[in-house]
Amino acid sequence: MVTFTGLGSLPGTDMGAALRMTFDQVAALPYLPELPARGPWAGMIGRATGILAGLSADYAAGEWRLAATSGMDQRRARATWRDDLEQLEEAAEGYSGPLRLSVAGPWTLAASLFRPLGGRVLADRSARVDLAQSLAEGLHQLIEDLTRRLPGAALTLQIDEPALPAVLVGGIPTEGGFFRHRSVDRADAVASLDLLCDLGVPSVLHCCAPLGALSLRTGSLHVTRDDDRESATPGLAGLSLDQDLITDWDGLGEAVEQGLTLYLGCLPTSAGQVLGADALTRRVLAAVRPLELGPAMADRLVLTPACGLAGYSPRAVTSVFSVLARVAERVDSELRS
Repeated sequence: MVTFTGLGSLPGTDMGAALRMTFDQVAALPYLPELPARGPWAGMIGRATGILAGLSADYAAGEWRLAATSGMDQRRARATWRDDLEQLEEAAEGYSGPLRLSVAGPWTLAASLFRPLGGRVLADRSARVDLAQSLAEGLHQLIEDLTRRLPGAALTLQIDEPALPAVLVGGIPTEGGFFRHRSVDRADAVASLDLLCDLGVPSVLHCCAPLGALSLRTGSLHVTRDDDRESATPGLAGLSLDQDLITDWDGLGEAVEQGLTLYLGCLPTSAGQVLGADALTRRVLAAVRPLELGPAMADRLVLTPACGLAGYSPRAVTSVFSVLARVAERVDSELRS
């Protein structure tokens, strides 16, 4: 049935309170939230440096750089991860069901991290391969840790790649800002992402920038299909996209027919306001009804905000989840009628 969830970031600095809200209000698809208000080590890039295995990083003058030794903020990122997992274990004691974990993907990380002597990691093929492998190894360890702590949880990995479209078309500026990095070969892009899609848990690729729906559904990135779910190695199980930025609806419909789950960012977040349930229901149905998939779409549709909710107040976040819950129920009924 149609359900709903959040995407990652929430307001505030209290992880215990954020976890309680998540498990209470998004009970069908809870997730480990991100709280970037805690500091740069808790933002998307800083949090990812806390996972890296065998690579050190430092934060200075508003930029993250690879370094010979771990800086204070990377150490904080790692300590924050340990504390967050302990609080998650306490909040979800005895929990059995789906649980989503999010992390910056290898290409957004390569576009955001700088090398020790200057220039983005993105410019150095060897460095970005090392970075992707380090991220995958660290995530493997993290997933093993979470599995030990919460054996009843069915983990899904959300790979956040807001910079991926710019990476693919050569739109990332150089350090000086006067030039752009060369576009990355599609095979290289798939190879690095595939490292994260081969960690033993299903993966969802999230991008809140314009991304052709099927542009990465090639090569070894594969869909977990209903008819071989028991035997298939979990791979790319879903796409999480901003509804307003989807251009290839026909291709996306074909992917859903083949088993892909669509996390539809239907609730706009740029204005900081929350649409009412009636308006949001009409908005969702106007997008998915023309695909004429009916119950098949209902079974693989998850409604989400368009992006994270770190800029919202706790009261507004509660409103977002309340609206999404009502809309998910209505859309499910309409698609099955």
